[in-house]
Amino acid sequence: MNYLAPSVLASDFSKLGEEVKTVSLAGADFIHLDVMDGHFVQNISFGPSVIESLRGYTDALFDVHLMVKEPIRYMERFKKAGADIVTIHYEACEDMGKTLQTIISLGMKAGIAISPDTPVEAVYEYMDLLDMVLVMSVYPGFGGQTFMEKTYERIRMIREKANEVKPGLWIEVDGGVDEHNIKAIEAVGANVFVAGSSVFHGDSAENVKKLLGMIKA
Repeated sequence: MNYLAPSVLASDFSKLGEEVKTVSLAGADFIHLDVMDGHFVQNISFGPSVIESLRGYTDALFDVHLMVKEPIRYMERFKKAGADIVTIHYEACEDMGKTLQTIISLGMKAGIAISPDTPVEAVYEYMDLLDMVLVMSVYPGFGGQTFMEKTYERIRMIREKANEVKPGLWIEVDGGVDEHNIKAIEAVGANVFVAGSSVFHGDSAENVKKLLGMIKA
């Protein structure tokens, strides 16, 4: 099954709760929440308190993408805030296995994100612990970037490996996903689609319905 995960990083922060409610009512399956610490990436976004404040606006799955160094320090706080799945960056953890086990022990789904220059093989040894692999199709830290063409082959490689060892693995793609490439991304094996600008720039409800129509047809 395919899922759409609107990224609130591209939304109007002055009415964040209403934005989340709008895309949820339009049919969005996940809400993608980008947490940035100003260290692992150069930008700063928001933390657990903002996520917790949004929980009352939707029953959608909270897809929390941690772009922070040593995220193991914050897992209990994100659990309390209402995170359903927590994705950590391969490049940001000293002990990946321990961090994933902590996520799992708290009852959340676990994901690993890989930046565009990280070999996809880096996630293979952890697949038995994972619910999702997030393939970054842009460099992490800022929205509005252009989808990198090499991402197609990276998705295909992970899907082939997952078919061997973890057939139910979600493969998420984040960065530059829009109506022009979402079907091609799906075709190589992705099934969770993060969409920021292509949802929140314009009529977000109509944009959600359009993208859902393309991946759930």
